[in-house]
Parts: sequence; C-alpha cells; structure tokens
Amino acid sequence: MNENYRGLFNKGWVFFTIAVLLLWIKSYYAFQTAFALDIENSIQQFILVITPIGPILFFLGLSLFFSPKRRNKAFIVIYFIMSFVLFANVVYFRFFNDFITLPVLMQYKNFLDLGGSTKSLLHLTDILYWIDVVILIAWSIRKKTKPTMEFRKRTVVMIFAAVLGFGAVNLSLAEVERPQLLVRTFDRAKLVKLLGIYNYHIYDSVMTAKSSTSRAFADSNELTEVLNYVNSQQGKMGAKGKYFGKAKGKNVVLVSLESTQNFVINRKLHGQEITPFLNDLVKKSFYFNNFYHNTGQGKTSDSEFIIDNSLYGLPRGAVFTTNESNEYNATPEILKEHNYTSVSFHGNNDSFWNRDVMYKTLGYDYFYSKEEYKVTEENSVNYGLKDIPFFKQSMPKVKKLEKPYYAKFITMTNHYPYILNNQNMNMIEPAHTGDGSVDRYFQTVRYMDESIKKFFNLMKQQNEYEDTIFVLYGDHYGISENHKPAMSEVLDKEIRPFEHIQLQKVPLIIHVPGMEGEKMETVGGQIDLKPTILNLLGIEQKNDVQFGTDLFAKTRKDLTILRDGSVITDQYVYAAEANKCYDKSTKEKINIKTCIPLKQKAEKELNYSDKVVYGDLIRYKESEQKENK
Repeated sequence: MNENYRGLFNKGWVFFTIAVLLLWIKSYYAFQTAFALDIENSIQQFILVITPIGPILFFLGLSLFFSPKRRNKAFIVIYFIMSFVLFANVVYFRFFNDFITLPVLMQYKNFLDLGGSTKSLLHLTDILYWIDVVILIAWSIRKKTKPTMEFRKRTVVMIFAAVLGFGAVNLSLAEVERPQLLVRTFDRAKLVKLLGIYNYHIYDSVMTAKSSTSRAFADSNELTEVLNYVNSQQGKMGAKGKYFGKAKGKNVVLVSLESTQNFVINRKLHGQEITPFLNDLVKKSFYFNNFYHNTGQGKTSDSEFIIDNSLYGLPRGAVFTTNESNEYNATPEILKEHNYTSVSFHGNNDSFWNRDVMYKTLGYDYFYSKEEYKVTEENSVNYGLKDIPFFKQSMPKVKKLEKPYYAKFITMTNHYPYILNNQNMNMIEPAHTGDGSVDRYFQTVRYMDESIKKFFNLMKQQNEYEDTIFVLYGDHYGISENHKPAMSEVLDKEIRPFEHIQLQKVPLIIHVPGMEGEKMETVGGQIDLKPTILNLLGIEQKNDVQFGTDLFAKTRKDLTILRDGSVITDQYVYAAEANKCYDKSTKEKINIKTCIPLKQKAEKELNYSDKVVYGDLIRYKESEQKENK
C-alpha cells in the first residue's frame, strides 16, 4: 500500500497539478486581499477566479519542453519567477496603488536605495506568498518524493489547448465588461481586474515593445500634426499674462515639496498649524489653490520632466529612465540662451531616477547630489539628507553660482514612510487615525515647512532673496488611495472619486519679492509651469511643443488633465478610473455625457504628448533649426 502511494506521489502530473493549484490559490488570494480591484458584479468575480489559470498553465507548461534532466529545475525557476512577479506587485501596490510595468522594472536601482520605505511595505503575512515555493522546492529535490516530470505529447497538447480555452473565455467576458479594453488602457487596475496579473504583464510587455519601435517609424509629419493641435488650442501658444516680463533677469528658485498635498495648507492638527511658514508665505505670494500634479508612475521625476518641458509623463514608467537620450526643448536649455546658469540640488544619489544622465539632456549645467554633501547617520533619514541640513549645506554652493541662475531644490524628508529619527524633528503630534503612514505624514510635512522657513532666512542673509523669484510646488500625492479610511477621518468626509481627484491638488506658491501676491483660483497643473515661468521672465517661445498655458493669462481655459485621463475644469470633474462625471459646485455625480468632450480631449492631448516622447519628435524641430542656421 505504501509503495503504491509512493508511486502515485512520484508521478509528475500530481506535482504539476498541485503546483498549478497552489499558484492559482495564491493569485486569487492576492486579488481578494492585496489589490483594490472594485469588483462590480458576479461576472467580474468569475473572471477573477478563472483569469490566473490560463497563464499559469502556459508558463509552467513551458518547462515541459526542456530536457528531462533540466525539466524539474526549469519548472521551479518558472514557478519562482511567477511568484516573485505576483509578490512584487503586491508590495508595489501597497504604496503606489498601481501595478508594476516593464519600464518601472528598469528602475530597479531606485528600489535598492529605498531603505526604510521598502521595509515598511513588507508585512508578516507576506510569508504566505512563499510557503508554497519552499514546499515545491523541497518536494522536487528530496530523493524519496522527487517527481519525474514525464508527460505524453497528448497531455501537453491538452494543457495548451486548455490555455487557449481559458484565454478565449477570459477575453470574451472582459470585452463584454469593458468594450475595447486593449485599446483604452488608461486604467491599469481595470486591465488587471479583467485580464489578471500575468496576462496584464504580457500585454504590458507588448505595449512596451510597441512603444520602443515608435522612434524608428516616426517622421516629421507627426510633429506638424502635434504643433497644429497645440496652436489650435485657445491660449496655448503666445498667451501672455499680465505679469509678462515682470521678473525679467531675476534668479529663479524652484523648490520641490516632496509628497505635499494641498489639503495641509491652512489646516490645523491638535490646534496647531501643520504648515505655519507656508501659511504665512501664501499671504504674500501668488497662491494657486486649484493646482494639480500631472504625474504618473515616474512620481518626482515626472514632475521635474513636466515642469521643465510642458509635456506629460508617460502612461508606463518614467521618461527619465526610458527616453533620456531624446531631444527636448527644456527650460534650462532655453534659459541658457539668456545667460542663465541652470543647476539642481538633491541630497540623494545622482543615479536615482537616472538624473545624472537626464539632467545633461535637459541642459542643466551642474548637478549637486549626495556626493557633494556631508551626509551622516545623524543628518540623514530614509532616502538621504534631511531637508534642514540639505538647505544649509546648499547655500555656499548657491553663493558661488554665476547669476542669473535657475536653481531647483528637491526636498526628501517628507517621503513615505514618513520617518522621524530624532526628537528635533517632532514639531507636531501625530494624527490618531491608527494608520501609521497617515499619522506620521503631518509630522514630516511640519518638518519640511520648518526647513523652507530656514531656507528663506538663509537666502535673505546671503543677499540672494531680493533678486530671486521662488516657485514652490508639490511634486505628487503623499497619501494614496490605499489609506481612504484614515483620510476620511482626517478630512471628516467620505472619499468618493470626486474627493480623490481633489486630493490630487498640490500647492503652487510663486513668491516674487517686492510684488503683492494674490489667491489665484484658476485651474491648472504642473504642465503649465514652464510657460508661466518663461513669461514672468519675459521670454517668449514661438511654435514650441508644449501643452501648458501661462497661469496668469486671462485667455487660458480653466482646465488640467491628469495622467490617468481625469480632467478638472472650473465647472466639472471627470474621474477617469471610475468613469464618473461630477458637478464641481454641488460635488454631486451628473450624467456622464456632460464629461464626454473632456474625456475625448484628455485622450487626444495625452496621445499627442506620448507621440512626442515615444517618437522623439522634437529632434525634427531641432534639425530644422540647424538647417535654417
């Protein structure tokens, strides 16, 4: 009896079947517990059940084409890779509320520098994603139970026929739930919900390959098409605000406020102001309270790219790592023609987000990174140098710059998981929602606010303040959708799609010493900063490939487009992921037909911007200029 049982246990099909079952259970567990997929009906629930089966059979079935000696090893390697892909998405989703794309995987160096951020994303229950891997490895190498992976050709054919069958059913049901799913791909969550995590990655790989060939097949006619669109938009080109040239010849200082959302401005916690310095500064500055980030997966690097180029980031990955060799007409390059020195200051590694390469492409003259600062265990936290010592150590470098200068400072302390490593940083009590990330967020925001105060004082002390305009902007959101319950408690309201879009507001404060500021109600985004800054400096750009508008221009439309296809105007909010339309005055959902023109505009504009980047279209403009010279 024992021998019969052992003989059955050794059969490869038992091993194969149990492995398929374990990986399917693990995938379904992740769908139900780790990913917020918003299952709407029983059909979508059924899709969720069947969608992992096809790709699991396909990829594990590939091991059967290896020689008998290597078959077990190939099977385990493939199983491990599939487990790793699933687990990597689970961890990534916890912070970014998004799924990994192939271009993001190319940024693996960034993850090696995350330190505390990565550790905080790991949970004790994550062991459940790896127990099966250990069991299968032990099973495959133990002499007494080692399976012999031998299958008849008919069995292999049946396995791959099942792959085609499950795939056909999956695609048919997905098409019913979301027509043209593979064409309209703004929403990665919907792709995963209807295709599954493994099919999503296959699709993403195909799209990445397609994007990489865009440059080879691009031509100058595409640039003409984009320019015709840009020039046809009211206020897009040549729109001069009433402050055109008011800051001519002045230095420009940009301060990237890491993970800072606009809701912290003028808000109190435990009776204390969260941002006392910024609250005071907005009274003496141009404060844009309807300003949104336009970033995608590239986060901080996206904000830098958008602000310098008035082009959108990409739908997958980051331009800084995928298209760093393109031709651009970035602000630093434009200002070089007006005798400006362009420099960026950042207390982290120069290779993070590929900045050491990309900054040269954009036309920066200098990049002061971690190597140029004195970084110790005491004055650093999480990603690198704390904000207060960062500004303090940057000042001697600023003093040496040839004027006028265009200088960007990238703060870091207010970054997930919002760590404080000594009492000197604890300037406000945490919130008490029970969500550690949300509770600590207000403390690191408060510390960042104090660092900005000290920076302004240092600029005044070194006589750099009076002849400088300051542009302070939030780079991207800090609290993702994964923290809805805690944010509902903080804001004392339910976080619906409308509120989620409003939480994408980030501060924009333009401070010009000697000029009276005002509260600006216009709806805009980071895409508008390049033309706004250039117009303040009195620099007119004709026929430029840019999608933003001077925020001071009266002719501009109150509108901004988010990377996911959402649109905000002075009247409406279109939430792309939820595919819902809201009246801004009542905050209530209205007929989706009202927002269809906004949706179409977003798709068109984002598509044109992607064409410019993927096709490296600005090279044709550069070529024409060289020929004319």
